[in-house]
Amino acid sequence: MNKRLLTMILIAIALLCIPLVAMQFSAEVDWSGFDFLVAAGLLSVIILAIETVIRNSQAGPKRIYILAAIIVFFFLLWAELAVGVFGTPFAGS
Repeated sequence: MNKRLLTMILIAIALLCIPLVAMQFSAEVDWSGFDFLVAAGLLSVIILAIETVIRNSQAGPKRIYILAAIIVFFFLLWAELAVGVFGTPFAGS
């Protein structure tokens, strides 16, 4: 496993620890095991997509555009799952 992939995995674990710690101090954060599973799956897919693009494409504007599209897709999906921005059936609240 290369250093970049390991760093991304550690960042994902740190991001998942934020709601876990927040649940200990506030009743406002109420994640179930399924919420953690979905978040871990989403982060894993995004990490693998980013790593695949970095490994298989040449440096340049095309790579930057693809990575930007992946990140925008991640944030849109995250917002939809959290609060239902678009009103799809799998919306959060």
